[in-house]
Amino acid sequence: MKAVDMALATLGWINEKTSKIGLGLAWILVALMVASILLQVFMRYVLNNALPWPEEAARALMIWMMALVAAPALRKGDFVAITLLPDSLPSLLSRLLRFVLTCVAVAILVVLSDISIDFFQRGFRTRAASFDLPRAWIYLAMAVCYFTMLFVTVEMALRHFKALIVGESEV
Repeated sequence: MKAVDMALATLGWINEKTSKIGLGLAWILVALMVASILLQVFMRYVLNNALPWPEEAARALMIWMMALVAAPALRKGDFVAITLLPDSLPSLLSRLLRFVLTCVAVAILVVLSDISIDFFQRGFRTRAASFDLPRAWIYLAMAVCYFTMLFVTVEMALRHFKALIVGESEV
């Protein structure tokens, strides 16, 4: 159990730091996204001369913002969860089900992480439509999202494993 506790402490520290960094960057991206849209509104409706790039830039910023906040939201439990079945089961079965489902999520995130790396690499073949940037840098958000969610989900799986072994409902 010491190994699990050490792994939990390490992953917890990593996930806490990446969450703080990601949330801080996400606020900056939201501000840039709003500024980009406001610039486009001003250019289009006040000066009657729309720019070609603000919508695409705002979309890329929104994608990155979402990628940076997904793991912290998952870690805090801010995603919608259907808990009717686990809550209605006896404690041991509920802990077992949560552990198994979290392991399934880990497996899915491993596959998605692998796919996202391939997608990122293929993104260097194309450019954004309205500005000169390889789409790979926008697609990298998927890899960041999936890898950070993978780290959080592994931490959750270890917590569920510990709860299963120790016999506590929440660890």
